[in-house]
Amino acid sequence: MKFKPTGYKLMNVATGREFEDRGWTLSDPESPTPSLVRAVYDNKMFTPRDNLRGLYRYADWLPIQRTLKRSHAPVTYHSKGLGRFLGLDNLYITFSGYNPRIGALMSTCSFKETEAFSVCARMSRKERRILVVQSAGNTARAFAQVCSDNEIPIVICVPQDCLHDLWFHGKLHPCVRLVAAPHGCDYYDAITLGDKICEDSRFFAEGGAKNVARRDGMGTTVLSAVEKTGRIPDAYFQAVGSGTGAIAAWENSMRLKEDGRFGSNTMRIYVAQNRPFTLLYDSWKAHQRALAELDPAEGRRNAEVILAKVLSNRKPPYSLTGGLFDALEATGGDAFTASNDEIIYWILQFRNLEGYDILPAPACAVQALSQAVREGVVKKDELVMLNVTGGGMLNSMSKGYQLKEPDLVLSPDLPADDIISQVEKLF
Repeated sequence: MKFKPTGYKLMNVATGREFEDRGWTLSDPESPTPSLVRAVYDNKMFTPRDNLRGLYRYADWLPIQRTLKRSHAPVTYHSKGLGRFLGLDNLYITFSGYNPRIGALMSTCSFKETEAFSVCARMSRKERRILVVQSAGNTARAFAQVCSDNEIPIVICVPQDCLHDLWFHGKLHPCVRLVAAPHGCDYYDAITLGDKICEDSRFFAEGGAKNVARRDGMGTTVLSAVEKTGRIPDAYFQAVGSGTGAIAAWENSMRLKEDGRFGSNTMRIYVAQNRPFTLLYDSWKAHQRALAELDPAEGRRNAEVILAKVLSNRKPPYSLTGGLFDALEATGGDAFTASNDEIIYWILQFRNLEGYDILPAPACAVQALSQAVREGVVKKDELVMLNVTGGGMLNSMSKGYQLKEPDLVLSPDLPADDIISQVEKLF
């Protein structure tokens, strides 16, 4: 059956202006202030599509033109082990990773697959430009695998120190090219590399948090939870680097509230970061829209120290209208932190309680949930959604894997023309 593109318009969150998506619109050109744009779908009712596979069962709330091969949706289940341990009667875990025992089949072991399958499906089949994605690890792995499986040309920019995260079960299609920023660089440097590549018209930026497809792909975690529980959660927990996933959760909770069949409560958003990289935490605790000051050298050092390196974004979408500050403010949410030792504790404890391994980032979220329970922020009988954004690596990698070596290692300080000339030779 031929897929009919999802019907939607874009809305400027700051002004409420609705306008047509011209194919890859990332912002409102008429906006007087920095603002995210949000997809406004023709179908106001949450309607999973049983006739579509994987992530695309949520196609009515995804801004997509087509479907792609090998997608999988997040899996939500009622936690027994962790819930009992924390004293929560209604803890639901939404897992995006690899654990066939519970039906979770994301081979890259990260909820970044939800982004990749939505973003790439937003692209027209007629697109001739080359997509550029910047990542600290998990996003790179997800986009590389999805683009390889569906033969979509892409340049992925990562810090060289994160190359250990670029593991795959087989050889990637040559349409996937990897450009690394040298040792000692961080995610922000990878962003700089990608921005310079996109100065050439033959390349175009995926857009990060500004891309409605990325956010609404990530927001399928909340759709999975509500499909399982039948109502909007009271509280939502997730570890964040950029905060994009938390923004996405907030947006879908509002769509579900507008639907009216799943409750009228406001889902409180709780986020967590890995100490000492706590830019979002520090900004929120100061209760200021502006990001807290962070010296670049200190940011790089802190990013090197933390276990959950994917949580080290120095340029997050916090301040602009519709960003993380607004998500926390509107929902009565809060921010927490976890040390490396606490993350290791919860990786081990989670495996004992739930039966599978998780990545450092979601272990950071478990620590936040534990602290919130101890402090009475979350009540015993509340419906709590824990977004476990990745896991199952031991199981998945046991099937064999190989690391992807970079096609180029380039300093982000090089002139854009020099970077572009070298990247062009890869295609």
